[in-house]
This record gives sequence, structure tokens and C-alpha cells, in this order.
Amino acid sequence: MKHLFENIRPYTEIETMNTVKKLFTDSHFIKQLSIFEDKIDVDEWMKEVLDCRTLFEFHLTFADRVFHYFVNRTCTQIHYSGLENINPKNQYLFIGNHRDIILDSAFLQIYYFKNGYEATRSAIGDNLISTPLFVEMARLHKMFLVLRSGTLKEKIYHTHLLSSYIHHSIFEEKESVWIAQGNGRTKNGDDKTQQGLLKMLTLATPQNAMQTLKSMQITPVTISYQYEPCDQWKARELALSEKSPYIKQPEEDKKSIIEGVTGFKGEVHFVIGKPLQQEFDELPPELSLNEKLSLLCKHIDNQIYNNYYLYPQNYIAYDIQENSNRFTNQYSKEEKNDFEDYLNKKSVIQDVSKEKMMQYLLDMYSNPVRNRYKFNEN
Repeated sequence: MKHLFENIRPYTEIETMNTVKKLFTDSHFIKQLSIFEDKIDVDEWMKEVLDCRTLFEFHLTFADRVFHYFVNRTCTQIHYSGLENINPKNQYLFIGNHRDIILDSAFLQIYYFKNGYEATRSAIGDNLISTPLFVEMARLHKMFLVLRSGTLKEKIYHTHLLSSYIHHSIFEEKESVWIAQGNGRTKNGDDKTQQGLLKMLTLATPQNAMQTLKSMQITPVTISYQYEPCDQWKARELALSEKSPYIKQPEEDKKSIIEGVTGFKGEVHFVIGKPLQQEFDELPPELSLNEKLSLLCKHIDNQIYNNYYLYPQNYIAYDIQENSNRFTNQYSKEEKNDFEDYLNKKSVIQDVSKEKMMQYLLDMYSNPVRNRYKFNEN
């Protein structure tokens, strides 16, 4: 079956090591790595990369160092938890809330690296990596492509292909997989698992859908950024989408990737939840497939809401928006003043009113509070 996946799969270990030899001796590529020179001896680093003999060694030598170079500059603290909920030697389908194009899945990989485990495979839309170098780097780092363009017939085929590839990865090649809970990043802070995602996963084995989903060990993962990556751009897009569909400008996704990686994020919390198992057993048998999938989406969402770390900024945004003092015990006056200054700066942009920008920025930061307390009430 491997030939079916040629256009979407990551490189094998042999292909990776062969590509590394070519790419990491290319003078043009090495020149682009000069941005790291303030902290890394690039010449020595390239020697270490070329000495790697396995995929895992390459990831630890290259990806791990690139990741830490940026997070050390853009994050004040990183907190990981939840590894005790799984056995990383087994295979899981990680379904995560989606706030940043690259970093959401990268934090999972680094958590694995920290504990001596190899990276999982990760899904990324082909529309997000439009240059040959981006595609090359994705395939070197166990990313597989989600094909989004084409005719209706082609899109249906691509959806079935994606389902088959995820099944093949988990059950045949014994690789865990990370995928976002829906198409595109959450821009308003309201994380929700799309039922279509679970429906897609059933396409490879429609005759035994629920048992297959259970065997995939679906595990929710939650990322919480103190300062939302690309928050100003997300608010702008939501405002401009009110009256007509938003049309991305050329290179916009590339800029979002760069801003997401290099922009300030403050604290970050990453949590691996518990695999859904009992939840499958408790599904009423009389329900239709779609009804069962809807309930499973709620189980995933509930774990994400419960594991989402709420920062003072989230509580401040809620109290401002609701004109309340419900959560004043969660933040100081100084924190509120600082965050109001931050919002005022972020709400100034050329083609959207300050009022609209403020509305969507407050939504973005306050909705995680609403979701947590809705979950607690239920």
C-alpha cells in the first residue's frame, strides 16, 4: 500500500539521512541558518548533524535545538504534564486544540524528546508549506500532508487517502499521530472538535468504525499560550470576515508560521490527556454513527477545556467583556493594567476599527474561561 501515500508521507529513515547529506551541505541552505549564530556555532552544528546515523539522532541534533532556540526567546516558562496517562512505546491518535501552525504539534514532539522517545507523525495542510524547502523540512520531521485543493471528486479522494494513511501509520507502521481537532487554527479561542474529523477517520473501515476508533486510542492534547500566537492577525481576519469571505494574501501563511514561531508567547502549558476508552463503552448502542461521533467530540472537548490552563489574561478579558468583577481574585490590578495596555496596542491596525479589533481580541482570550466553566457546570 505504500505507493498510495507517496505524495503525502514523511521521509523514511533512509530517505531522511540521504536528504540530510544533500541539504546540510548546500551553501544556500546553510547561509539561512546564520540567524542562529548568536547562540550556536553553525559550522560545528552542521558537522554534528552530518554525523547523525538515525532519524532520532537527527531530530535531537537539529529540530530540538531549533525549537529551544526560539522558545528560549519567546516563552517565559514551559510546563509539560500528562505523560503518565500514556505509554509512549504504544501508538495513539493525539487530537489537539489548534492555536499555532507549527508549535502546537512541536511541543508534543519536544515532550517526547525530553523523555527519550521518538517523535510522532504530525498532520499539516499542504497549503501551509508552499515552498520546496518547507515541504522538505516537513517530510524530514515526520509530517504528512493533508491535501486541501482540487475538484470535489479529488477532495473526496484526498479525504479517504488521509483516513487510510492515518490507519496505516498507527496499525501497520506502529507510529503515533498528531492531528488538529479541526481545519485551521482556532481564531476566537473557542476550541471545538469538528465531527467531520472523526467521520474522516472512519472512512478506512466503515464496517467497523467505532471499534477501529477505539483501537486508535484517541488522546486529547491541550496547549495553552499566555499570549496567543498571531492574536492581532487572527482578530483582523475575523473582523474582515464579517461581511465577506476572507481572502488570504500571497505569503500570508508563511508570515503566520514565522510570527507564530518568533512572536512572544509568555508561559506555555502542554497537557496530554487520557485516552478515550471507557467513553466508547458507555456509548448507547441505539445511537446512529453520527450521534456517537457527536458524543465523542464532546468528550474530547471536555478534556481540552478541563486541561486548558487559564492565565490572568483570560480572566481579565472575561471580566472586561462581561463588565463584571467575577474573577478579580485571579489577577492583580497591575496585571489588569498591563494587559489592557497590551490589548490597546494590539487593537490598532490599519484596515479594522479599534472597537472591532478589541471585540475579537477579548473573545479570543475570554472564551477559554467560558468553556471551562460550562464544562464544570455540566
